[in-house]
Amino acid sequence: MDVTIAIDCMGGDNGPSVTLPAVFHFLQSDIQAGVILVGLPGEVEAAVLKEKARFGNRLRFQAASEVVGMHDPIATALRIKKDSSMRVAVDLVKSGEAQAAVSAGNTGALMAISRFVLKTLPGIDRPAIAFALPTLKGHTYVLDLGANVDCEPQHLLQFGIMAAMLVSAVEHKDRPSVGLLNIGEEDIKGNEVVKQAGELLKESGLNFFGNIEGNDIYKGTTDIVVCDGFVGNVLLKTSEGLAHMLATFLREEFGRSLFRKIAALIALPALKAFKKRADPRRYNGASLLGLRGIVVKSHGSADQMAFAKAIERAAEAARNRLVERISERMARNAPQMVQ
Repeated sequence: MDVTIAIDCMGGDNGPSVTLPAVFHFLQSDIQAGVILVGLPGEVEAAVLKEKARFGNRLRFQAASEVVGMHDPIATALRIKKDSSMRVAVDLVKSGEAQAAVSAGNTGALMAISRFVLKTLPGIDRPAIAFALPTLKGHTYVLDLGANVDCEPQHLLQFGIMAAMLVSAVEHKDRPSVGLLNIGEEDIKGNEVVKQAGELLKESGLNFFGNIEGNDIYKGTTDIVVCDGFVGNVLLKTSEGLAHMLATFLREEFGRSLFRKIAALIALPALKAFKKRADPRRYNGASLLGLRGIVVKSHGSADQMAFAKAIERAAEAARNRLVERISERMARNAPQMVQ
């Protein structure tokens, strides 16, 4: 085995009914990886025993006695439920038994636990959440998506560095382009934080494209889009709402009459191709960047395919030394971080 992933099997809206088949699919497709399934004794342990003959020492079980609920307060997850499946999975990364952890559980709790257990890398003030969004050219990585609502210029610089190392690791691009989300392309646009961040990014040695506007995101103008967590979270939720609205409109319009239903059947190949290109499951798995370990957050409502994609992202990041890449790049930019 070249990489081992710790899986919080209990997290998310669906728990083991999704996480278990997703893990077994992943192990079938990636014969070099190993997985530690973390969960309550019972269903998860029984599944491991059943599949042990097929996967051997690439699959093992780690018991946890508690589960972090999707609506549990962060304080409960961090201070009271110290033997939760989420906490145990992150602890396995801390101990070195696993090189990455994946959970579909409570985002705030996962970030708090990961930051408390793993700590941040030298030079990183705040971890950030990065997620891939589909574009006309493939996909782009956006961060931060909600972990840091109020940011200083140096934080946006750190986000750019971390995301560049992420894309280098998982997409194998040596110099991914970095865009700073703003209300205009000109350097004079935006608030003082964004303008100062733009100056820092120019001097960083990254492949900095400059300011980009909201309509550049889905054009795929840059490989990376940097923004604070307030803007990023609004962007993500707006995108999800727009996608849901468009899908609903299509269903309603094609169902209005018999003629339109027939037209829908004729257009079915194109509709299926469109759905596949825009399928959010293909991009599932948000990386918690800036920690001394790899943690990937799956969408809470992820199905088997989507959760397997999150595991794949974690494995790829671990194999390509994401944490070491970020640490090395931060050391190179250390003088720039001094304010």
